[in-house]
Amino acid sequence: MSYVDNIENLRKVLKPVSERQSADAAVTLLLKLSDKDLKILIVKRTKNPIDPWSGQMALPEGKRDAKDQNLKETVVRETFEETNINLLDRCRFLGAMEALRSTQRPEMKILPFAVLLEHEPSIRLNEELERFAWVSLKELAQHKGTVKLSFGEFPTYIIGNNIIWGLTFRILEKFIRTLKY
Repeated sequence: MSYVDNIENLRKVLKPVSERQSADAAVTLLLKLSDKDLKILIVKRTKNPIDPWSGQMALPEGKRDAKDQNLKETVVRETFEETNINLLDRCRFLGAMEALRSTQRPEMKILPFAVLLEHEPSIRLNEELERFAWVSLKELAQHKGTVKLSFGEFPTYIIGNNIIWGLTFRILEKFIRTLKY
């Protein structure tokens, strides 16, 4: 299946972006075409004792702010704050997935948005993030494994020194299954 087919398939299976979507936070599945493949932006969170996802590989994300009129505004604001990428400039919102609950904080619902970049962005990370990588979705699907942590064993994607597990893994796994990689 070509990337064009994947994009069209996504638009059919994702929910349209609407002002009525309900969740406490939003994440960006930020996609770009690269070498006839779709790549996704993965970021590494800095270590912070008050952050339950401290030091983990993640997607650009954040909590809904009282001034955000809807979750699209949340994802646009948070992505810009964290990466300096303006999702309202040369980006196409493909849709939203079903909201997921955090295992760390079960009361929190997170809504993933799929967004296609239509340009090569200049990324500038804020203090919440320490690095980023563009990862091929095909490569992710081929590098599934498990990680053993002090509190258990978890499914993961392992790409080089990037270990993606937990909520980010669950979101990506659902997304990759949607694309049928």
